[in-house]
Amino acid sequence: MADTAQPNAELLEWPKKDKRRFLHAVYRVGDLDRTIKFYTEAFGMKLLRKRDVPEEKYANAFLGFGPEHSNFVVELTYNYGVTSYDIGTGFGHFAIATPDVYKLVEDIRAKGGNVTREPGPVKGGSSVIAFVKDPDGYIFEIIQRASTPEPLCQVMLRVGDLERSIKFYEKALGMKVVKKVDRPEYKYTLAMLGYAEEHETTVLELTYNYGVTEYTKGNAYAQIAIGTDDVYKSAEVINHVTQELGGKITRQPGPIPGINTKIVSFLDPDGWKTVLVDNEDFLKELQ
Repeated sequence: MADTAQPNAELLEWPKKDKRRFLHAVYRVGDLDRTIKFYTEAFGMKLLRKRDVPEEKYANAFLGFGPEHSNFVVELTYNYGVTSYDIGTGFGHFAIATPDVYKLVEDIRAKGGNVTREPGPVKGGSSVIAFVKDPDGYIFEIIQRASTPEPLCQVMLRVGDLERSIKFYEKALGMKVVKKVDRPEYKYTLAMLGYAEEHETTVLELTYNYGVTEYTKGNAYAQIAIGTDDVYKSAEVINHVTQELGGKITRQPGPIPGINTKIVSFLDPDGWKTVLVDNEDFLKELQ
């Protein structure tokens, strides 16, 4: 046993040493131009790049608050002829941090956004938040922060076993829990996980609703992409962790035909997908 234990211990150190960063969240929209217009005019995002792949019948647009080599962005996918998607019950929201929630919500409302929770302090707290919906029905939480290097600051997903998920993201992806909140009066517990403190970076917010172990995934939200210095080594770690906690590799590590960017993709124990992308290849793609 000792022989196999040694490499495993060393292997599990890799995600903590690796240069990891949230790159983008990928999801599907029914009208690319409509969403670009809304995100740039209502949210104040910039259109960073756009590509059309007619032979595969889809188009992509990347939008965010800063350049892709340093900021977290959204990657929107439009599949020719598909005008709507099912978001499902598992996907929660994205979040945008802003110095003035009230002002941003007014801008969003003026541009036709649907405000589902008016701006104001959270129950029993002082943080000012609001919730809005984009034209496809994706929910965005708007969070008040005096300043932030990363306005696009959260992806919230619901999970069936929070402790299992925390273990998975810590071991497989080298994330750390930066905040954990239990609200028995509202019957939920959440954990924020990431590579730095919540106000410095994007975090993954995992929510466990008491007694709910399964959710529908729908076909709208696709995945989150994270940078790595070595997809092959990272895949070994994931393979090891999935055997213990569940989940599975859905695309073995290697280059994507046509682009040559090396990736590995996998599902967590709840079926949420993550793609690890080679850092150097990603920067080449941006040039």
